[in-house]
Amino acid sequence: MAGAARSLARTHPRRLDVPLLILVSSALLAAGLALPLIHVEKLWTESSYSVATGVFGLWQDGHPVLASVVFFFSVIFPIAKLGMLLWIWFAPQPARRRELALDTLAAFGKWSMLDVYIVAILIVAVRLGPLAEAEPRAGVYFFGAAILASMATTQLVRRIAQRAR
Repeated sequence: MAGAARSLARTHPRRLDVPLLILVSSALLAAGLALPLIHVEKLWTESSYSVATGVFGLWQDGHPVLASVVFFFSVIFPIAKLGMLLWIWFAPQPARRRELALDTLAAFGKWSMLDVYIVAILIVAVRLGPLAEAEPRAGVYFFGAAILASMATTQLVRRIAQRAR
C-alpha cells in the first residue's frame, strides 16, 4: 500500500546500531543515576551523593522546587528521551509526525547537559571553599556518557529519518 506509515526499524531492518545505542544509553543512564556523582569531605565528615540521594536530600532540606527541577532534568527527561527514541524508531508513523518528534527532542536536547554542568560547578565551588573538598565520582562520567550517547543517537535517527522521506 503506497504511502503507508512504516517504522524506521522496518524500513531499515539491518540497522541494529540504533537499538544498540539506545540500549547502551539506557545502561549508562542507569549507572549514572545509581552511582555516586560527587564525594565531599568537610572537616571531619565525608559524604557521597548520587542523583537519587541528591534529589532526596534537597527535598528533605526544604528545597522541593530545586529537587523537582533536578529530578525532572536528571531522571524523567533522559528516560522520556530514550523512550521517545524507541517510539520514533519502532512505531509506524507518518514522516511528518516523526519529524515533529525529532524536532521536539532537538529543542529539549539543549538542556540535556544541564546536570553535568551543575555537578561541575558544584565541584569547583566546593573546591574553592577552605573547609571542604569535592571529587567527581564514576556516576558523573556515566551520566555524561549517557547524555552524549543519547544525543548522538538522536542525531543518527534524524539523519536516517531524513533519508527515509
